[in-house]
Amino acid sequence: MSAHVIVGTEVAADIRAALKEEVAQLKEQGIHPGLAVILVGDDPASHSYVKGKEKGCEEVGIYSEVVRRDTSITEEELLNLVRGFNENPNIHGILVQLPLPKHISEKAVIDTISPAKDVDGFTPINVGNMMIGDECFLPCTPHGVIELIKRSGQEIAGKHAVVVGRSNIVGKPVSMLLLQENATVTIAHSRTKDLASITKQADILVVAVGRAGMIGPEHVRDGAIVIDVGVNRNEAGKLVGDVKFDEVKEVASYITPVPRGVGPMTITMLLKNTVESAKRLAN
Repeated sequence: MSAHVIVGTEVAADIRAALKEEVAQLKEQGIHPGLAVILVGDDPASHSYVKGKEKGCEEVGIYSEVVRRDTSITEEELLNLVRGFNENPNIHGILVQLPLPKHISEKAVIDTISPAKDVDGFTPINVGNMMIGDECFLPCTPHGVIELIKRSGQEIAGKHAVVVGRSNIVGKPVSMLLLQENATVTIAHSRTKDLASITKQADILVVAVGRAGMIGPEHVRDGAIVIDVGVNRNEAGKLVGDVKFDEVKEVASYITPVPRGVGPMTITMLLKNTVESAKRLAN
């Protein structure tokens, strides 16, 4: 029997509809959520993400400001842009699109963003608060993963979750969030020996390594929930995940596709964080 496909676009649409209503109510109270996005250079993927963010803001009624700069910008000029938005009362969320040019320190830029406006959940203060379970902005992709599992009606507590990947953006934070939902968590990665023996133990398998088709049916136990965070282009230029979707869906009970899986959730959780920030800063 083929797996139930968790369609991220549908879940994201439900969340955005609720956000649109919430933003309309906030505007009646004189609160207009605002998001600033800084884009440096001409990376096509970055431009595409930023367009998606602009469209998302428009859809739910968030004010958005996009600052585009070419790669000749100095680190200090970029930090000053961030500081300006930190001080701007009309802006509740600040996002600097990564990657940045080699001469600019990503760490310096992230550290300059006010934690109160860090709607990406990347600053050390938000990451630290997430680790200990305090109130913070959760990183968007990991938060989206948790929402997808919950909204598919599946219980996380008590399950064995295996996360393949240990990046600061997805692997580590999603492991912490699964732990906070009372899953037992194993983290595997590129140096893990006999990967299949670990992944086959998973009730919930989250894959975020950025290698097309790395996980096949031999890695997945019958009835597992498989969440594919990978976004890759295959030889034909087609967008594919880290999981061999057609083969694994015959083994899994629930699976996310690529595209239309985790991707739409990332921007949606960013919008949710921006609305949350506007409410907090208004109080």
